[in-house]
Amino acid sequence: MERKSFQLGDIVQMKKNHPCGSNEMEIIRMGMDIRIKCVGCKHSVLIPRAKFEKNMKKVIRPAAPAEPE
Repeated sequence: MERKSFQLGDIVQMKKNHPCGSNEMEIIRMGMDIRIKCVGCKHSVLIPRAKFEKNMKKVIRPAAPAEPE
């Protein structure tokens, strides 16, 4: 099975909705655990990477690339 690819700053769609009704989350920290922030109510949650990969459906909007100076 192919590993899902995601990076810091991506907006991802989760399988289950957040209690506020939104299922879009922004990745704000990555490591062994991943911190995601709800796009709807701005609540953040820290979850283990394995659980995040299992519950993530797809990347909706990739992170904006850094502009060259």
